Amino acid sequence: MSPALMRVLRVVVLLSAVRGAPLATVTLPPVILEPVPLEPVAPVPVPSEPVRVDSGADQNISIPINTEQQQQQQQQVSLDVDVMLTGELNPNHYPARRAAQVVLHHLNTRYGSPYWWGALRQVHKATAEALGDSGRKYSLEVTLQDQISGTKETCTAEVVFPGGPAGGPPQVTTSYEGKSEINTQAQEEALYNQYNTSQNLLSGHNLPDSYGHVAPGMEPFWHLGGVASSFVMLKESSENTLYNMAQVVSVTQLATENNQLRFNYDVLLHEMVSQEIIHWKLLASWSPQEGVKASQMELLPKCHHCEPPQEH
Repeated sequence: MSPALMRVLRVVVLLSAVRGAPLATVTLPPVILEPVPLEPVAPVPVPSEPVRVDSGADQNISIPINTEQQQQQQQQVSLDVDVMLTGELNPNHYPARRAAQVVLHHLNTRYGSPYWWGALRQVHKATAEALGDSGRKYSLEVTLQDQISGTKETCTAEVVFPGGPAGGPPQVTTSYEGKSEINTQAQEEALYNQYNTSQNLLSGHNLPDSYGHVAPGMEPFWHLGGVASSFVMLKESSENTLYNMAQVVSVTQLATENNQLRFNYDVLLHEMVSQEIIHWKLLASWSPQEGVKASQMELLPKCHHCEPPQEH
């Protein structure tokens, strides 16, 4: 109601009261409210990266924003992975390198020694073939390198990861025929004779240490631990794992039995997909004639204080 209309009403009421006349009925005009125009509000942009929210503590909470574009990209990645697992593979991608790493573990269990410990140098070619319920087969051409002498050799291989609920370790066939370019027989015989006749049983810890150092006299037993670890890694490998030996926590020589040097090993394995450090205990034996064997393998409780190894 406007101020002028209020003043008129007060005057009418006052005159009526003075003269004793009845109050007049005043009809007020209807009040019409005009709509107030609103200012246009600009749309809030949706971030394409996860939003970092400060929780007030020492860590940040990451909240992913699932936009339609991101969902499409995730679907495309899934499609790419499915395609990549069948037919010709990119040799530098994980599916090819995981299968090639299994070839390496297989060859270490067959040819490894304190003076030969293989490493995967390069994957040249790789294809994958679905075998239905029987699993999946990988055909590979790879170059391996002896970590001790540095010599390289290229070979072909097939790796079959069994399918079905039973699963099982991968099956490997390869054209590799052994250490054709190097001869370590004299070194192996000398090492065997030294520790077969020694009155003091060998023991060692942390190979390598936190600085990446291994004492020269302990290097053969570090290599032997790496080769023995390949027995575990071959058995545990699947299409979704990628194992490396991280460290020999301890090695203790036992009494010789059946002309075999015997050692208790505690080793840390690095599963690079999950970034988990896994602790195993091994009973390994070795002689130049029989090679390396791992007769007992025991998974130890999870190592909560262990971290993935740093490169040196």
